[in-house]
Amino acid sequence: MESIVFLGFNLYAWITILTVLTMFTVLLFTKLRTDLVFLGAIAILFVTGVLDAKEAFSGFSSTSVIVIGVLFIVVAGLMHTGVLQWIVKHLLGQPDSYSKAVVRLMLPVAALSSFLSNTTVVALFVGIVKMWSKKLNISPSKLLIPLSYASGMGGVCTLIGTPPNLIISGLYAEHTGTTMNILTTTIPGLFCLFVGVLSIIAMRKLLPNRRAPESAFEATSDYTVELLVPSDNPHIGETIKEAGLTDVHGGSLIEIVHYDEIRSPVPDDEPILGGDRLVFAGQIDEILDLKKSHGFVNADHYIFTMDEVSKDRQLRTAFVTFGSSLINTTIGDSNFERVNNMTLVAVARRGKRLQDSPRHVVLQAGDTLLFECPPRLNIHIERLTSQLQFFDSTEVPNIGKKTLISTTVMILMVLLSALNVMPLLQCAFLAAMAMLALRCCTPEQAMKSINGEILMVFAGSVVLGLAIQKTGIAERLAFGILDVCGSNPLVVMTAICFVGTFITEFISNTAAGAMFFPIMYEAAEKLGYEPFPFLVALMVSVSSSFATPIGSPTHMLVYGPGGYRFSDFMRIGLLMNIIILAANILIVNIVYPLTPLQ
Repeated sequence: MESIVFLGFNLYAWITILTVLTMFTVLLFTKLRTDLVFLGAIAILFVTGVLDAKEAFSGFSSTSVIVIGVLFIVVAGLMHTGVLQWIVKHLLGQPDSYSKAVVRLMLPVAALSSFLSNTTVVALFVGIVKMWSKKLNISPSKLLIPLSYASGMGGVCTLIGTPPNLIISGLYAEHTGTTMNILTTTIPGLFCLFVGVLSIIAMRKLLPNRRAPESAFEATSDYTVELLVPSDNPHIGETIKEAGLTDVHGGSLIEIVHYDEIRSPVPDDEPILGGDRLVFAGQIDEILDLKKSHGFVNADHYIFTMDEVSKDRQLRTAFVTFGSSLINTTIGDSNFERVNNMTLVAVARRGKRLQDSPRHVVLQAGDTLLFECPPRLNIHIERLTSQLQFFDSTEVPNIGKKTLISTTVMILMVLLSALNVMPLLQCAFLAAMAMLALRCCTPEQAMKSINGEILMVFAGSVVLGLAIQKTGIAERLAFGILDVCGSNPLVVMTAICFVGTFITEFISNTAAGAMFFPIMYEAAEKLGYEPFPFLVALMVSVSSSFATPIGSPTHMLVYGPGGYRFSDFMRIGLLMNIIILAANILIVNIVYPLTPLQ
């Protein structure tokens, strides 16, 4: 099979190319789970003989992947002892200008993201930034994009701050036997962060001034709520007027559904029947009181008894995530409400409440949903995160002695690794064991924190990078780039980093890092230079995705809460990509001058 050559690539290389292209196409245009797509790609490469068994599953034993898994436990200890909450509470303050607000926001976020999961940090800050923006009288959309950008730029500052850094440094260690220091990217990362903050302030007019999505839920006469009449309700047989529903406190009855017959407007002498659906418009809290005063139940219930009248419910806001299985569906056509014990009471899109019945709205990515749900919904949120993102979590950890303990453990882990006392993997294991031994998190919390889907993506990315290198694709592409760019190392470095920055707008930055590692490594060696500075520049590039909301999970987190449109990211993000690319190439070549191979 290897003897068959077409356009310079053998059959194994073409299988790899088609597998990679198919995988990225599936990720972009379908809702299949990312980990299953990567697993499928590994299976194809193994079954077709591109990789043997050891190579196909090498990602699962990769040091960088194991480090990521162990770091989940370290982060769990920090989260459950309130470290992030303490930092947020004490650092944001009350700045008197937009420029100062951007600095006060981006620097702490970047610092946290250097050691913690970007997604975790942004998820914590989103709700806080929205409340903070109201105090400052600044639109949330002016601060949420900087929040997401800061998390990405901060993650670059250490090897553990972002997955591509761990993947690329791990692959470099496997190729050369030399381990990168945990602070290898700190100076380049800080310089790019400084340039990024100044750029945001200078280009603030390019940031959209959108109305906050949940502001659509602040009006007192703009809600649509559906309630149902149980079959044993005492008001059955009465007219609307006799039941006291013609003048409901806080709202009005706009529609009544008798089985398949819809009556709107509703006449005063309309009789109430068992199983009727009553649609009200008005203030949600007051309308939902009808469940107590009149014995109505949520419209998603199908066994109509008085025992089903829910108690101690609360309102929670959620946003439909990109890739959610709820996109292009309606809540009314699924069992979502029944399974999750939640009732959809309102839907907003781009800051405006939709007038349609909420359960019949065809949902889109970024839609804001208002649910009535139990106070302890937090125990189910992990199961819902692939479909919805909640930001108003009621579980706030207590800040106390363990906050200081977990912080100390984290600092010691970084110092031991940075001073080369012991390798990062050993440091991470010691930190994870300390978090458990000192009860910063429970074993159950630690196990729940380990995200198997993310680890599968990381392992798959390593395997893809191996296949690209083994089949000669990396070498051919490196030669192709050299043919186009010539033998100037700065031009070659810039060209590959530029393509990497563009690619990571559409695919996982982890996958982009693994895919471009062999290309950058081969190109550097063909030019006769030490690959190290080339790879440092690549680390920064594949984490610099600013131009599309799908370029980073953190962009997706702020997309709905900010009421953004897809084009909002492109307007400022394309310029940011170019600015950070230029800053990256400049600082890397100052800190790590190009060195010819011995």
